Amino acid sequence: MLVAATAEFLRRHPPFDRMEAEALQFLGERVKLAYYAKDTAIITPEMGVMQRFYILQRGKVLVRREGEVGAIDYATMTLSAGECFPIGSLTARRASTNVYSALEDVFCYELAVDDYFALMRMSPEFNYFCTQYIASLLGQSRQQLQVEFAQRASEQQTMNSPLSSIIKKQPVCASEQTTIREVIAVMAGGHIGSMIVVDDEERPIGIFTQSDVLKRVVLPGVPLDAPIASVMSPDPHTLPLASSAYDAVLAMASFGIRHVLAVDEGGRLKGVVSERDLFALQRVGLRQIRQEIETAADIEVLAQAAVDVRKLALNMLAQGVGAEQLTQFISALNDTLTRRVIQLNLDRHDLYGIDWAWLSFGSEGRDEQTFSTDQDNGLIFICTDIMDREQTQLRMLEFARDVNDDLDRVGFPLCPGKIMASNPEWCLTLEEWEEKFLNWIRTPEPQALLNASIFFDFRPLYGQFHLAHRLRLTLLRAAQDNRLFLRMMAQNALSVQPPLGRIRDFVTDADPEHPGTIDLKKFGTRLFVDAARVLALAAGVAATNTAQRLRLASAASRAAGEEAASTIEGFNFLQLLRLKRQNFELEQGRAGDNLINPDELNQVERRVLKEAFRQARKLQQRLKLDYQT
Repeated sequence: MLVAATAEFLRRHPPFDRMEAEALQFLGERVKLAYYAKDTAIITPEMGVMQRFYILQRGKVLVRREGEVGAIDYATMTLSAGECFPIGSLTARRASTNVYSALEDVFCYELAVDDYFALMRMSPEFNYFCTQYIASLLGQSRQQLQVEFAQRASEQQTMNSPLSSIIKKQPVCASEQTTIREVIAVMAGGHIGSMIVVDDEERPIGIFTQSDVLKRVVLPGVPLDAPIASVMSPDPHTLPLASSAYDAVLAMASFGIRHVLAVDEGGRLKGVVSERDLFALQRVGLRQIRQEIETAADIEVLAQAAVDVRKLALNMLAQGVGAEQLTQFISALNDTLTRRVIQLNLDRHDLYGIDWAWLSFGSEGRDEQTFSTDQDNGLIFICTDIMDREQTQLRMLEFARDVNDDLDRVGFPLCPGKIMASNPEWCLTLEEWEEKFLNWIRTPEPQALLNASIFFDFRPLYGQFHLAHRLRLTLLRAAQDNRLFLRMMAQNALSVQPPLGRIRDFVTDADPEHPGTIDLKKFGTRLFVDAARVLALAAGVAATNTAQRLRLASAASRAAGEEAASTIEGFNFLQLLRLKRQNFELEQGRAGDNLINPDELNQVERRVLKEAFRQARKLQQRLKLDYQT
């Protein structure tokens, strides 16, 4: 009866809810229930190498770092029923670096160390949980999210399918010396839409499509006996054979291409994936959306395309695509929408003779857009000695005003803070942008730090990209050499703490309009974004995407890859919850917000949310140590 009661409790908590029956029986037979009175120490570093694995059955356990802590308490956290400890030190066969004590009367299941390792050998599920804690929980959370959207996603193949499973036939290839006549004959005879040109080792070096026949052969009058290499598109986009369908979708959306070539580890061609292949995986087709955007003659068509982008993203969310990939995909298609709005307005504005670029800031600048987003953009242009600066800016502002208004009509609301290209403050020459950036770095006052947190996450969307690249180099050189600025940025990043309670699991909002909620942007993803920005600037990393910044900054500092991976997993989970919340709000006809009530989350989501906030705290602790703030 005791074993059955123990198993019933364990099945309510991960990873035991997924554990194999034999392993769960083994665990239930060997754990012992222990009692610890309030304020009793359960584990201390002085106890030496860990001998037991603990599963909290009832009560609260306080975990704190040994030794002194600063004014900002980064060193405590609370464990609740179903949570396990101390996984890291037990697996490493060392003493704990933390003190675990009973905040109230506590009951714990205890498992001897030999039985712990026997269970790891017996149960792959338990082994994965102990070695990849947050990844394991996040995987379960994603699966539960898929179940929520299962009805909508039915009859759809997962976007996580490898390209190898999508490719149905061997690719048709030609050498670069093959004549145009021979290539067209093969394409016509086999009803083939594209021909891949390969070198002697079967590595793709070019692609020739049906549309190229008219544009590159017939109209220019190229002889049919000329080699195919003279009219092919060189350097076609390739992906490893193990890449997912999502990777191919993102590549097509980002680069405006219709074919992706799958290659093996040696770079040899193994297959061709087309838009038609990917269309079969989705109810809302990427090809239809992109064609709709690229051929849109008015803003009304683009507004409908924006709705379709959200539907397609929702389908991908239902199919289990991760938050990092999904926000990049949304950003890529929103980029395409913005570019088309710009193109339509260029037909009405004369900008001839001006070198300029449209910049995106904030979440779009970081490739991290969610379902609900407003505009954050600006303009950068060159004003030569023979040009009138004020007149040039007026021309740019008139153009920007129409673009901002049209983006608003498409579905990207005007920025309440007026961070838009139609604001003269953010429509500047390259030299003026450089001077602004340098002033913010030289004089890191509160407003300058706020501006840096918005504008330093920029990315060019249209126009002369080299202007943005030059501005990026100026920024990195100035920021990397200014220790005071980086220290002030670090202090700004530490001004908001993760909402983890000392007694309760979470600290929620006291606002009477939103009682019991947490703003996942203000108190969640922002913590990762701000910290990653500082680390990237200090390391000279040009990337703006938060996950990329964390990976590259970690590699530059030779930090443990596992640490960076756990941090990124925590950030991605918060993004996933934001997407889920915004989708729910939009379905109810409300503006999507970032507020969640932890009490409304399921058991797995609560556990991962707590771990995500812990990862944010660890990241902030790194900043605190680096800059002694």
